[in-house]
Amino acid sequence: MTQQLISSPFLKPFFLRTPLRVVSPQRRRRHTLPASEFRNLTPQDAISVFEIEREAFISVSGECPLTLDEVLNFLGQCPELSLGWFEEGQLVAFIIGSGWDKERLAQEAMTQHVPDTSTVHIHVLSVHRHCRQQGKGSILLWRYLQYLRCMPGLRRALLICEEYLVPFYHKAGFKEKGPSAISIPNMHFHEMEYMLCGQAYTRRNSGC
Repeated sequence: MTQQLISSPFLKPFFLRTPLRVVSPQRRRRHTLPASEFRNLTPQDAISVFEIEREAFISVSGECPLTLDEVLNFLGQCPELSLGWFEEGQLVAFIIGSGWDKERLAQEAMTQHVPDTSTVHIHVLSVHRHCRQQGKGSILLWRYLQYLRCMPGLRRALLICEEYLVPFYHKAGFKEKGPSAISIPNMHFHEMEYMLCGQAYTRRNSGC
C-alpha cells in the first residue's frame, strides 16, 4: 500500500458541545486548536506515541508492542494506517497499523510492513493514562475501522491480544481466529479478525 492522502469524514476535527457565549474581541484568542481532532500520525509524533505506549504496557506486561525505532519505521512507511486522537493539540490516544499479506499473522508481522495488500495488522491501541476509563479506546477503534473502510482495496484487519482483551474486541466486531502463532515469553495471544466489507457505518451516537 503506497502512502496516500485520504479524504475521510472520520479524520475531520470536531468540537466539544459547550454553551454558546459571546466573547469580547479583546479576550478572543488569536490562535485556537480544535477541542478534539483525529488525524494520521507522522514521525514527529513518535516520541509522544512511545511515551504513552511505554507507560501503558510496561506496567502491565513488561513489554512494549513496538520499540521507538519500530514506531518511527511504521510512521515513516505507512502513516496512512495510523490514527491519533488529539485534544487541544496533545496526543491522548492512538492506533498504529501496517500492511500484511498472509491469512494469519506470523512473527515477522510484528516488524514488517507489506505495501499494497488488502490486510491491515493493528499493532497497538493505547490511551494516555489521564484519559482512560472514559471510553476513548472504543471510540478511537470505531473511528479507525470506519476510516479503513473508506480506503480502497482494504478487506480486513487483524490483531493479536491477550485473553482478557478478547471481550473488548468482540464488542467492536472482531471475530476470534484462534490461538496466535506469535509468541513472547510468558505471554499467550489470541488472533482476532475484522472484516471491512460494506459501507462505513453511520456516525455513532457517542457525542463525538
